[in-house]
Amino acid sequence: MFEHVENFAAALDRVRRHAGLTYRQLAERAHYSHPHLIRATSGKQLPTWAVTAAYLTGCGVPADLLPVWRRRWEQASRDPRDLVQLLENAESLPELGDAVAALVRPRSSRALEQLTGIPRTTIQAWLQGTRLPGRDRLDHLIHAAGATPEERTAAAQAINRVRCGRLRPAPAA
Repeated sequence: MFEHVENFAAALDRVRRHAGLTYRQLAERAHYSHPHLIRATSGKQLPTWAVTAAYLTGCGVPADLLPVWRRRWEQASRDPRDLVQLLENAESLPELGDAVAALVRPRSSRALEQLTGIPRTTIQAWLQGTRLPGRDRLDHLIHAAGATPEERTAAAQAINRVRCGRLRPAPAA
């Protein structure tokens, strides 16, 4: 996932340089501190969409191009190869929760509830790894979040693995 974040951060920095702005000048326009904006282009973690939109707007990117950048930002938050691998490696409920959380990122549980009709408390329990989702309901969630067929298959297999692992008797002490 880091490669995508690094590429996105580098693209943001190119926009700033093309606009001829220092981070301090951009901070005045974007209404974020210059250290915050520097972190947005560090490539270590993906900035929030709010920071990204303010950064781009501060650099003079036209509003009609923000949806294009939003798609790039969403892609940077998800590397399909990493997601499938996370799902394929999930052996426990918390690992499954982490993988599903990565898959539905950057959407909030409220947005996912509106998109799917699944209560957000249920979604949160799945993402926190405290409740095992049903296969069909999880598929509905990740499909609505834009999962690929490969990701959907890996999620179904992960649920089966976790369910089987949970049904095994505890080892004798």
